[in-house]
Amino acid sequence: MSKKQVAVGIDIGGTNTAFGYVDRGGHILVEDKLKTSQYDEAEVYVAALYEKIMLAGQKIMDDVEILGFGIGAPMGNINKGTIEYPANLPWKGITPVADIFRKHTDLPVVVTNDANAAAVGEMVYGGARNMKDFVVITLGTGLGSGFVVNGNLMYGHDGFAGELGHTTIRSGPNARECDCGKKGCLETYVSATGLKRTLFKILADSVLPSELRKYSFEQLDAEMIHEAARRGDILAKRAFEHTGQMLGVKLADVVAHTSPEAIFLFGGLAQAKELIFEPARESMEENLLYIYRGKVKLLPSELSSQNAAILGASSLIWSLKESKSRKF
Repeated sequence: MSKKQVAVGIDIGGTNTAFGYVDRGGHILVEDKLKTSQYDEAEVYVAALYEKIMLAGQKIMDDVEILGFGIGAPMGNINKGTIEYPANLPWKGITPVADIFRKHTDLPVVVTNDANAAAVGEMVYGGARNMKDFVVITLGTGLGSGFVVNGNLMYGHDGFAGELGHTTIRSGPNARECDCGKKGCLETYVSATGLKRTLFKILADSVLPSELRKYSFEQLDAEMIHEAARRGDILAKRAFEHTGQMLGVKLADVVAHTSPEAIFLFGGLAQAKELIFEPARESMEENLLYIYRGKVKLLPSELSSQNAAILGASSLIWSLKESKSRKF
């Protein structure tokens, strides 16, 4: 009996790396994760990751054939197989992650931006299946974005098109510092980390009570802010409102640039649902040029119960198999 073909999709995040064995139908057969932040050396990280992938797949290895490894990572460059100057990863500068990975396997290894991978997942398996023009915004430790125009992912001439998280939303001496070296980047305000920074500013400026005052910055995370807001904490809700408003301003710019049918929000922060969607939608509409108003849908990812980035990364391998000349 022939073995089932699978692709391994890998989503490298600032905190964790998630991976899964994915079949052609988009079913994740096995998945697991590795702590990204504990590895200061890329070589050591890749060795540990590859070993964990092989261990996780042991129970299905007799029944499957691995076709290759698709990798989604912040600042991943599909043209070179590199991760270049990421803001939220332990390795700075240019990391030849595909070349390092190939020391452990002879199978194909494809690297792309993590948000681009999520966009592919939405296009192949999610809510954008019948769309040709849409945008996916990933809201995690940072903020990523993938732009699909006329059915094709937009990479630009150097492979780095669509870095919305590192466009400027605030300027001047009081703008927030970003790990990328700039100040005022959108992701310093609109991300899980940005939400924390906003909350602490609100806590400092207000005398209202909040259950979150007892926590340090290190102790607090976006999920705790989300839970407090659900329980009615006024300052936690205010932090979400401010975050959503700033996101909406930038989404209005995105609409002016690409006129998408829809914008999908994916990632941990998007799980806050109406706490983030309502202020973002209201702010986007308020800042849109009249001709765009009421035309662009702001939607949650339909892959929110799965890992869209894993699925998207695995899709790179299916694409390579089915058409050597075509890229997502």
